Amino acid sequence: MKEITKDTYLNWYEEMLFWRKFEDKLAQVYIQQKVRGFLHLYNGQEAILAGSLHAMELGKDRMITAYRNHVQPIGMGVDPKRVMAELYGKKTGTSQGLGGSMHIFSKEKNFFGGHGIVGGQIPLGAGMAFGDKYFKRDNVTLCFFGDGAARQGTLHEAFNMAMNWKLPVVFCVENNGYAMGTSVKRTANHEDIWKLGLGYEMPCGPVDAMNPEKVAEAMDEAISRARAGEGPTFLELKTYRYRGHSMSDAQKYRTKEEVKEYQKIDPIVQVADKIKENNWATEDEIKVIDQRVKDRVSECEKFAEESDFPDPSLMYDIVYEQEDYPFIPHKI
Repeated sequence: MKEITKDTYLNWYEEMLFWRKFEDKLAQVYIQQKVRGFLHLYNGQEAILAGSLHAMELGKDRMITAYRNHVQPIGMGVDPKRVMAELYGKKTGTSQGLGGSMHIFSKEKNFFGGHGIVGGQIPLGAGMAFGDKYFKRDNVTLCFFGDGAARQGTLHEAFNMAMNWKLPVVFCVENNGYAMGTSVKRTANHEDIWKLGLGYEMPCGPVDAMNPEKVAEAMDEAISRARAGEGPTFLELKTYRYRGHSMSDAQKYRTKEEVKEYQKIDPIVQVADKIKENNWATEDEIKVIDQRVKDRVSECEKFAEESDFPDPSLMYDIVYEQEDYPFIPHKI
């Protein structure tokens, strides 16, 4: 694995804090009705992305996930201004404002969504890995899904074929404790989701996903196995979300005290504590990073606010072009 150094931790702190503040801003403008529809935030789960990116080979490996998908493309290299513009429904967004919150996508940066169908991305992730194996590409796909999606039948079909064909894919369940508002304890007669991999003799196990270093170690092992042609791995990334399933979630299924207990092991706080313990940055240097993050978020908001909405005629362009109907010329 690439060495985890002082610079790694300083980068983790800045990026994770940016992802958190970026989404805090989204929550704010959602209340102002500048972002419409559903909004699922990643607050508390940032260590998963930070650790995964450290283990991946950006520009080569791929990522696919569910609808809690705003910060992942940013980590993969997508301009965050375009991500925020997409949530605003503006034409400068990643999909010209037509995808919205749940469907961020960037083929250029190897981020393949953003999927609103629960568990729908699991066989798609396996299919992407199949393509890489078929065409003998040295790539690995990281396929993320929530604990609720782990109960979908498509998971078992994908696991079976992935093991049968030894596909270069890492299946990652982000277990944040609740499938929407249903506790993991109530969805099955066991709580160790990672054990589902045992039925397919798939390498599997739990990971402390509040710590980016532990995520990086587990991901590196799984990615290395996949790249070596040894097939898939199933990781249960044990994490926690501080906000509701979406902005419309009243969160009646858990107490404020429970949330506060998990905030004691906040991944950003853990990274900051490690920096302080090792004297890798002074308080003033941390404040400079904090201000830089604040400025970046403001730039994203300004860009989204000032961008134009797409022309309604764009709706025709994204459907189909009929050769014998020349009256509506396509622009795309």
